[in-house]
Amino acid sequence: MSMFRYEVVKVCRQSGARIGRFYTPHGVIETPVFMPVGTKATVKSLSPEEVEEAGSQILLSNTYHLYLRPGHEIVKKAGGLHDFMNWHKPILTDSGGFQVFSLSETRKVTEEGVTFSSFIDGSRHFMTPEKSMEIQMALGSDIVMAFDECSAAGVDFGYAEKAMLRTENWLKRSYSAMTSEHQILFPIIQGNMYPELRIESTKRSLPYAQCGIAIGGLSVGEPKPVMYEMLDVLREHYPENMPRYLMGVGSADCIIEGVIRGIDMFDCVLPTRTARNGTAMTFKGNLTIRNAKYKEDFTPVEEDCDCYCCKHYTRAYVRHLINTDEIFGGRLLSIHNIRFLHRFVAKIKEAIMNDRLLDFRDEVLKELQSGENG
Repeated sequence: MSMFRYEVVKVCRQSGARIGRFYTPHGVIETPVFMPVGTKATVKSLSPEEVEEAGSQILLSNTYHLYLRPGHEIVKKAGGLHDFMNWHKPILTDSGGFQVFSLSETRKVTEEGVTFSSFIDGSRHFMTPEKSMEIQMALGSDIVMAFDECSAAGVDFGYAEKAMLRTENWLKRSYSAMTSEHQILFPIIQGNMYPELRIESTKRSLPYAQCGIAIGGLSVGEPKPVMYEMLDVLREHYPENMPRYLMGVGSADCIIEGVIRGIDMFDCVLPTRTARNGTAMTFKGNLTIRNAKYKEDFTPVEEDCDCYCCKHYTRAYVRHLINTDEIFGGRLLSIHNIRFLHRFVAKIKEAIMNDRLLDFRDEVLKELQSGENG
């Protein structure tokens, strides 16, 4: 626990948003921060060196996937996830809860845990809070997520409350199962789209929050204004002396709206998944690179971007790669999109330092929503 601490460096007088430093055994994370997702111990198609060069401070890996393949004991024998994947900055592992609960057709939930079928071979498995902690202890991540139930958007109040109370019960069990002083547990706030349940979940989670807390069950299909409403409800209930992590959010507009509402950490597969589908994130909105309009466009994907892709290649070349299903095209756009989000967060920090984050939000959202650039 003493290896982890959070300090606030600057609070924006205009918005109340903040810049901070989160100290971990594998380095200091400057917040706000976007965390690329390395689901299977890799950010898909990229080397750790490329991800670090793009500006990444911390990666997220997936407990569920690594439990199924190659198995957490193998990762442990390799010296833990940092050595296994050759990433020596901080790592956060999710609990596997979201992945298990997304298997709605093949899973069964009880108070004890969740029975589910492997997406690989159909084999049956039983995940409990204790099992999730055992896996994450073996993986050796810096930040460990509590096992939780992420109820689907739109469920009725009764089920949402039941899932929230089950999440609290599983949090207590997750907390008791922690065995490593080199790792820290983040509780996860649930409660679906019901403000009173969200507040209650926060209060019940805080006794177990050592140096960080997460907000789960948002960005799961609800309209963005509903997500912002839930964050507005929660803001006054957050602890001041620890980072707040909004799970599964990775678009520029949602990141800046989240920071304004007190969030410090974000993660999402969006930048790399959309890259492989041929979409580049830019400050003037998303660019669909496979479109014919870029066939003879010999400018960079984004003029002022300093990423490897933009320094060396053109829209026309990246379009050619994407349209011929060459892996290099998805790699280049993945590097660009990750770098874009880090550049975007850097501009958010600059606006916080200058006490003008709300003004920056209004300016940048007009550009982001301006449509296809080029």
